[in-house]
Amino acid sequence: MPLTSFDSTFLRKLVRDRSGIVLGEDKTYLIESRLMPVTRLHGLASLDGLVAKLRNQPPAALLKQVVEAMTTNETLFFRDAHPFETLGKFVLPDLMKKRAEQKSLSVWCAAASTGQEPYSLAMTIREQVPGLLNGWKLKMLGTDLSSEVLARARAGIYSQLEVARGMPAPLLARYFQRQSDGTWLIREDLRQMFEFRELNLLDNYPFGEKYDVVMMRNVLIYFDLETKKQILAKVRRVMAPDGYFFLGGAETTMNIDDAFERVNDGKGGAYRLRAAVPAARA
Repeated sequence: MPLTSFDSTFLRKLVRDRSGIVLGEDKTYLIESRLMPVTRLHGLASLDGLVAKLRNQPPAALLKQVVEAMTTNETLFFRDAHPFETLGKFVLPDLMKKRAEQKSLSVWCAAASTGQEPYSLAMTIREQVPGLLNGWKLKMLGTDLSSEVLARARAGIYSQLEVARGMPAPLLARYFQRQSDGTWLIREDLRQMFEFRELNLLDNYPFGEKYDVVMMRNVLIYFDLETKKQILAKVRRVMAPDGYFFLGGAETTMNIDDAFERVNDGKGGAYRLRAAVPAARA
């Protein structure tokens, strides 16, 4: 039975309150299709039953499953290409010069999903900036709202379709091993480069250090203006004053947070903090 307008509004508000994700009134079909597996998992006959359970002091686990079901985990290896070129040719070499004494560099992928972006970055380092692997303390963190996709990222196992989307053949041969079931397992040394941790971008960011590179690509498009402002303000608190911030091709900080300025590098989507704005303010 289709969702009523009343139930659709309730679900859209629940998802927005708990994740910041804005779902328009025209997304009822999407809500229905993504929540049916959750409905069946809990032995409920219909979406009506799921909504009723959500309205009546639902367990935290159910709320989490509903929110995770509504997140979009679209990702692929070397998505858009340009950001990884910018990282390998400009950003990481520049940071290595600036951090030459301490030999320490940190990277945060804030929407790790199933791991394609973090591992693309790991391969970029190995291919273009191998000096970072010799004598440097390299901290690399991938976070996501969904524990399910993070489990896949940690496992590093991808289908033929997933490796076919964006993965150059030479890198596939160099960094992946074909499994007996036809899937591809990324090399263990690349898996060990990243720590994966669950994090809701609406919450506080419990980091004890500043990050030199923050990648938050194709995430802000799902939030309203006020949520974008809040997230960007929190990013500034955990970003090194001379660090780099990456957004997706359709995203910008313009007219949202004037603390950021775009790096004039073409299509790389890189931003930096303006020198006149303290990075620790939010």
